[in-house]
Amino acid sequence: MISYEGLLVIVGGGTVDHDLLRDLYLTGAHLVGADGGADQIVAAGLKPEAIIGDFDSLSNVDEWLGRTRLLRIPEQETTDFEKALYSTSAPVTIAMGMTGKRFDHTLAALDAVTKHARDRVVILVDEADIAVALTGPFSFEVAPRERVSVHPLLPIRFKRSIGLRYPLDGLRLAPGERTGTSNEAVDGPFRIEPEGRTRPWLLLLDRKYLFGVAAAATAMAG
Repeated sequence: MISYEGLLVIVGGGTVDHDLLRDLYLTGAHLVGADGGADQIVAAGLKPEAIIGDFDSLSNVDEWLGRTRLLRIPEQETTDFEKALYSTSAPVTIAMGMTGKRFDHTLAALDAVTKHARDRVVILVDEADIAVALTGPFSFEVAPRERVSVHPLLPIRFKRSIGLRYPLDGLRLAPGERTGTSNEAVDGPFRIEPEGRTRPWLLLLDRKYLFGVAAAATAMAG
């Protein structure tokens, strides 16, 4: 297990905004490549602190020997993203390159997040949005009337919400039954409170809120 006290960014081989990755690095974030995601980090002009995976998609594996930490995990029951999740610990983890290009990879990333959201806050980043995997209550502020979507990863009942146009009070959401997409913040600040702290759910916001959400999640974890 590799432990990180600060923000951890796990990079996969999907769609990655290299400018955003560099901005995260400049804030002091730790960079880990999930197998071929290490090549994405290099393409951004950076170096991973570790590379984790089965190494079936990492180019020039031998060139990394002695240059960074290599954790080769040959099992084929999980994706490289999940290998990186269960091999690291961090209060907040941003995952880039886990969506886009292949739909099956996106679904697998959501499955991995569902299994590990109880242990850490995970923020999936794609071209337009962020999807924050949470288990407990969360408060944040966006622009008035900004989109605030909620998606259940497992069946979950919400105790209440504050500041949303469509309240979640007492509402049960479940995959394949009912979701909470296309809600919006009334005046900006909002709070969402599920019943209990064990069922994972996704908060989906515009990607421009990534740094603010990461800071709020880090403060909550601390």
